[in-house]
Amino acid sequence: MAPYEALYGRRCRTPICWDEEGERKLVGLELIQTIVYKVNLVKQRLKAAQDRMKSFIDAHRKEMEFEVGEKVFFKTSPWKGVMRRYRSDPSHIIQTSEVQLRDDLSYEELPVEILDTKEKVLRNKTVQLVKVLWRNHSVEEATWEPLEAMKEKYPHLFDD
Repeated sequence: MAPYEALYGRRCRTPICWDEEGERKLVGLELIQTIVYKVNLVKQRLKAAQDRMKSFIDAHRKEMEFEVGEKVFFKTSPWKGVMRRYRSDPSHIIQTSEVQLRDDLSYEELPVEILDTKEKVLRNKTVQLVKVLWRNHSVEEATWEPLEAMKEKYPHLFDD
């Protein structure tokens, strides 16, 4: 079975096969001229689409930074493939805190404090939530957790 037939459930009706369906049969020079015309038309439309895409990409091109290895930085434009050496800047160094890892390279997230509380109304019940600041995370990364689960697991946070 031909790929076209498998995809569309019917035979392909190109000018070469039209004679089987009762259409007029193209022969010789007329067939070649028709095919050449259609191929040129497709080429023109593809070229126009590529030109539109290129002009859009050129207008929205941005430079990006990449880190390679420990201290080697490059700036590159992803579209041009041009790379230049990055000049070191001490403000670009990220400060990290020590994390205590277990033997299986996992660690336990521990809450530091409760930042906020709220009630979430569901269809038929109300759930109390607390916003928890976790160790080794910033305030922006705090999460909303169910109050009851936090009281069970970390009662020392609710002593006051």
